[in-house]
Amino acid sequence: MKKVSVIVPVYNVEKYLDKCLTSLVNQTLKDIEIIVVNDGTKDNSQDIIDRYAKKYKNIIVIKKENGGLSSARNDGIEKATGEYIGFVDSDDYIEYDMYEKMYQKAKTNDYDVVVCDLKYIYDDREVDAFSNINNDLLTKEEVKTCFLNIYPSVWNKIYKKELIKDNNILFKKGVWFEDVEFTYRLLPYINSIGVVKEKFYNYVQRDGAITRTFDERMYHYIDNLNGVVEFYKNNNFYNEYEKELEYIYVRYLYATFIKGVSKYKDDEKFEKAVKEAIKNVNLYFPKYRKNKYFYKSIKGLYLVLFNYKLAKIVRKKVNKNEKECWIFKKI
Repeated sequence: MKKVSVIVPVYNVEKYLDKCLTSLVNQTLKDIEIIVVNDGTKDNSQDIIDRYAKKYKNIIVIKKENGGLSSARNDGIEKATGEYIGFVDSDDYIEYDMYEKMYQKAKTNDYDVVVCDLKYIYDDREVDAFSNINNDLLTKEEVKTCFLNIYPSVWNKIYKKELIKDNNILFKKGVWFEDVEFTYRLLPYINSIGVVKEKFYNYVQRDGAITRTFDERMYHYIDNLNGVVEFYKNNNFYNEYEKELEYIYVRYLYATFIKGVSKYKDDEKFEKAVKEAIKNVNLYFPKYRKNKYFYKSIKGLYLVLFNYKLAKIVRKKVNKNEKECWIFKKI
């Protein structure tokens, strides 16, 4: 059995793929397998994959028709033989000692999950970012509290393979924001989390202006979270996690989702999105203002006071390209 299986979905990333694969084949942890999933790429990415696969025997190549990021990751999970599973997006790259140090941490206390910090990589600068978990979480109650602030990406973490496979937690296909959906469905099964406070993962911010045309896939935020709530109800987790679910549901819809739709130029579609967020919060968590978690920070208090007028203020700030909109800062 390999120590770590690293799953790398590939789709039209020839500009970035060399750097990504170089960072993987040079890992100081040698007992890993690198599962590269060609998700129907239309550029020259497969030529790059072939070159690396010919030279490095620990690269496993999967070719498939295009099915999206979730589909590619799921195929990689099915193929994985490692004790732990990690994910790397093919336009990003990692530090050479990432998996050695994370695996060492995992083995110190048989952690279900290990997380690290990260950096946003821009053309002209690097910005440190953090996992939002500062200390090891050894009890179920401690893991439960990480609902409130966990950075929901999968690529700054390694997971016990059995945690994912035994509980049949795969990525939802055909949606945006699949990491959030995956993370919150997996959390009830996690009993311990180890933390490595080093910035191992380099999250590359691609060139190009963000489109101002509304994309209906933004509503996947709402659909995914509704699905998560139903998952907790159907699997008898809801009563134990109700207050934490309530907090993250409202936080994502009234913060992350609203910030996302604020950048689009169509006023009518912005108003529709805000109304949809309010409607769903009222449907699923109409008494959320009584939730104690909202009263522990200024940001939480803002969410208690959320209304359409405040959403329009945020819209103005986002469209002025202000780097920091204090309540809607990415979490």
